[in-house]
Amino acid sequence: MPILDANTLEFFSRSADQTRRLGMRLGSLLQPGDLVCLTGDLGAGKTTLVQGIAQGWGAIDPVSSPTFVIENIYRRPDGQSLHHLDAYRLQSPLEAEDLDIEAMIQDGPMVIEWAERIRPVLPGEHLWVDLRWVAEEQRGMRFSPSGARYEKMVADFRKRVFGG
Repeated sequence: MPILDANTLEFFSRSADQTRRLGMRLGSLLQPGDLVCLTGDLGAGKTTLVQGIAQGWGAIDPVSSPTFVIENIYRRPDGQSLHHLDAYRLQSPLEAEDLDIEAMIQDGPMVIEWAERIRPVLPGEHLWVDLRWVAEEQRGMRFSPSGARYEKMVADFRKRVFGG
């Protein structure tokens, strides 16, 4: 296992509920323009984490995986939108470019599942979250910020998760 830098946070979730609660704490920090990139195999907990992110952000819409529709949009009572993109079915990063991700991010925060599939066309500054299956009720998560905004986000997230 690689040695983590000071800005990276690693966490082990012991249940789907704990993964959702982590997502809620992260979601409460999101602002328009923020990009959260999720990677991990099927069953690693990506959609479960997004459910918590959307709830913590204040979404009034139910969260489901957008695998077949590519993108879901969740609304908040104040009219803001949270974009949830699933890149699994995209054939290439060029196909993602046609979606105009930059414009979507300016409209509201965006969470992308299977982000590694379109990494070349994503903005350089983002929060990268690697999820992995550890055991039946256990998931490992590594939160890696890229850019000052995301370094602050991870520091604030760390405080919300662990106190201090």
